[in-house]
Amino acid sequence: MTIPPKIQFLEGARAIALTIANIKPAVVSAYPITPQTHIVEDLARFKAEGKADYEYLLAESEFAAASIVLGAAAAGARTYSATSSQGLLLMMEVLYNAAGLRLPLVMTVANRAVGAPINIWNDHSDAMAMRDAGWIMLFAENHQEAVDLHVIAYRLAESLNLPVAINVDGFIVTHSFESVIIPDKKTIKSFLPDYQPALGTYLNPKEPITIGGFSSPENYWQERARLDTDLKKATNDITAAYRQWKKILPSQSAIAPRIDNGLIEYCGPAHPDTLLIAMGSMSGTIKEALKENKNIGLLKIRSFRPFPTESIRNIACKCRRVAVIEKAMSSGACGPLFADVASALPNFKGVISDHIVGLGGRDVSLQTIKHIIKSAAKAGLKFW
Repeated sequence: MTIPPKIQFLEGARAIALTIANIKPAVVSAYPITPQTHIVEDLARFKAEGKADYEYLLAESEFAAASIVLGAAAAGARTYSATSSQGLLLMMEVLYNAAGLRLPLVMTVANRAVGAPINIWNDHSDAMAMRDAGWIMLFAENHQEAVDLHVIAYRLAESLNLPVAINVDGFIVTHSFESVIIPDKKTIKSFLPDYQPALGTYLNPKEPITIGGFSSPENYWQERARLDTDLKKATNDITAAYRQWKKILPSQSAIAPRIDNGLIEYCGPAHPDTLLIAMGSMSGTIKEALKENKNIGLLKIRSFRPFPTESIRNIACKCRRVAVIEKAMSSGACGPLFADVASALPNFKGVISDHIVGLGGRDVSLQTIKHIIKSAAKAGLKFW
């Protein structure tokens, strides 16, 4: 007889912290910044209470926190960190180095607007600042998806030697309470074995290597091209890891998706009249709108990097209208998600519109989504 997993009613940050503790990193380092603070506070509490045996290092800045886990990963340790907004920007030099050094860092980004003006609420402007750093970037819709993606992230990072960022909407996911299943250590270990990097792949006096050495123009481009190639190839690994994990801990979705391959999730009719494309927590609001609009489909992007070009193309080619709904802007240009979607659909014959919503935490209501559906027949950039 199989005992069903226990469902708990938890704050999103708590659910993430419990999951990280069960993954058992060797080193945790972070600097508190709203709204990721509850995650690392819980991890510190677990350590203080003797419930975890990782090394916990409170850094003097986000740059230092990122540098600590980079150094620990270079020495062959499983690591974890978290940040938000300006903290992510302060880490940026280290983030590029982590990807270039091919280190398996895993980090939570509790998405928050970037100043000025100062704002602590959610949008995706911080995540967009790291989109070219060479990290796998995953976006969670809700608590359960955040939990699942953290487990999957370690599998990807350690098998591909690529850093992974899991994006969760600040306050909307981090500070709200939902029903969620936290996989125990035994369940996680069946999917994610203990981290044992091979000799010669990390800094070890018994087998010395050089990482991050000076690179000439003749060699630099080759390393960057190799990183780009491996990141694009990771789409297959993301799908495989996601499907394997879902066999262990199946989704409990209110709306069964028509397509769910780890990279994207599609809900709606086989041939939607209008396709809405979005990332993160507002996907839940859009799903509510689908109940009243049988000709509308939602394509939720779970993997922003690598970008799921083929999956998007396969669905969008069946539509007359595509409306990209995103929580970020690229000043002086179109929205960053819109730019990627448009580049994936060079021969699209219908109308593609770009809708910037939720900047600085502005509410993305059901009424907002209904207005976007009505205006999707007209191309152009719209702010809501």
